[in-house]
Amino acid sequence: MSLLITDDKRVRTITLNRPDALNAFDEALYDATAEALRAAAEDPDVAVLLLTGSGRAFSAGTDLREMHARTTDPDFRPGKHGFPGLLDALVEFPKPLICAVNGIGLGIGATVLGFADLAFMSTTAKLKCPFTGLGVAPEAASSYLMPQLVGRQNAAWLLMSSEWIDAAQAKEMGLVWRVCEPDELMGEARRHAEVLAAKPISSLIAVKRTMTEPLRAEIDAARERENACFRDLMGGPANIEALTAFAEGRQPDFTALPAGW
Repeated sequence: MSLLITDDKRVRTITLNRPDALNAFDEALYDATAEALRAAAEDPDVAVLLLTGSGRAFSAGTDLREMHARTTDPDFRPGKHGFPGLLDALVEFPKPLICAVNGIGLGIGATVLGFADLAFMSTTAKLKCPFTGLGVAPEAASSYLMPQLVGRQNAAWLLMSSEWIDAAQAKEMGLVWRVCEPDELMGEARRHAEVLAAKPISSLIAVKRTMTEPLRAEIDAARERENACFRDLMGGPANIEALTAFAEGRQPDFTALPAGW
């Protein structure tokens, strides 16, 4: 199964479970996660959602093989919800969302932290927003949420450099709330989740709504801007070079692209 779901003490734990693919999101995993978020939102017995990954990754982001197929295969068919549906579910999720970053987080495996109410990270984990390395634009309203979360200059580095950020850097930036040793990560995240889950669900929802409602219009606007840029860049020379280099097992060379790319 691509997702593992467990309930305990009003905390629902969703574990991304494609360890052989570093929990990268293919269309099926996007669909399953979106549906799991919506189910948790509607379940009156769930107070808090805890999201983590299996194996050595939190999530390696969008499955690049499917991204390549999207641009090259005329028969490619997107899922029912896909990436946009997952973002809709994250934006609308009304209850506390806690992320436990157990390993590498790439792309949506990093930008999802913009939607987390609390984020815990293993000392051995690392994060990357690889958009410029893929020749594309930011995603998941990260162009708005990351400056809000970590400040403009930290966000500029995160979104422009395509460089790895280790746990200490993530904590210093304010990208995550707590850094834990690997064998303590889930226990610490669960302990805090259970503290919240013991509170009235109606009150938790009210607190989150009053905190996030002022951001909704800006998130929607950021997604529209990002999607427009993504459409312009997807399948362009830089993106094709990046995906071809990935398929060929080499580093991309953007220096030989046409002027402006």
